Amino acid sequence: MSTVSIQAPSTTDWHLPYKGRVGMFTLIFAETAVFTIFVVAYVYYIGRSLSGPMPRDVLELPILNTVFLLSSSITIMIAERALVRRAMGAFNAWWGLTILLGLIFLFGTAREWHKLITVDGLTISTNLFGTTYYSLVGLHATHVVVGLIMLLIVLIFSVTGSLHPKHTDRVETLALYWHFVDAVWVVVFTVVYVLGR
Repeated sequence: MSTVSIQAPSTTDWHLPYKGRVGMFTLIFAETAVFTIFVVAYVYYIGRSLSGPMPRDVLELPILNTVFLLSSSITIMIAERALVRRAMGAFNAWWGLTILLGLIFLFGTAREWHKLITVDGLTISTNLFGTTYYSLVGLHATHVVVGLIMLLIVLIFSVTGSLHPKHTDRVETLALYWHFVDAVWVVVFTVVYVLGR
């Protein structure tokens, strides 16, 4: 007669997820709901403005701006890997480049808004298009600003020697937020500049 040995499941195989990551996923879920409301409002009001200008008259595809922002998701991933390897110089360079790409994106958004307001006469109170456009794109720009502030704080900590590889979980959690901001831009770009025109 053969004996069958039964092994109890190991309790060391599973551990609680990092609370910061859980919190960030919760924030992302809530922010996704907010952005969904703004996107639905934009889509609902497309073509309902009684007066101009209309999207096709004033909006240009911000392709270069989009390339800069989406590239920042790549640079932040490279920075994360540099932190894991304890290559702090590389981390600072890639993290700084991520910030620069985000700033270039914001500058491009500001230039677009300046043209829309001063040349095309489109303000938030001009028509339904102006209201929904500035609300949606402005909400995204606000999230970019918040992300850039947090990224800059991390860079300051790193440059002053206060950031160490043991902080990898925190840096990865912040990077999740930045990836969320980039993913939202893909939706905003598609809805506002492609479908909405």
